[in-house]
Amino acid sequence: QVQLVESGGGLVQAGGSLRLSCAASGLTFRRYSMGWFRQAPGKERELVAAISWSSSGSTYYSEPVKGRFTISRDNAKNTVYLQMNNLKPEDTAVYYCAASLSINPRATGAFGSWGQGTQVTVSS
Repeated sequence: QVQLVESGGGLVQAGGSLRLSCAASGLTFRRYSMGWFRQAPGKERELVAAISWSSSGSTYYSEPVKGRFTISRDNAKNTVYLQMNNLKPEDTAVYYCAASLSINPRATGAFGSWGQGTQVTVSS
């Protein structure tokens, strides 16, 4: 079965950086678009970044993270990354990795497989 395992979360001061990783198994990774979602307490889960399975590797970023976060993938390692720079307290959330067969998925429902999440806490 598909397994997505996130790592790299933690506590960081505002302005700092973290790099999240998501190791995938049980799927043909290069055929899946990958996304990073986050969910803060009392808020809905939201897509923050996605990268397509297509050869162009097109990416998407939500407005709050554009210019600060970078999503990338290594198909040889079946891993997707989220580099987060200039972190802000409002970035505090549980971050989830997800996989989709769609070429440019955006909706939560387009992602069929999910990781267990990793906590990111940004102190002010």
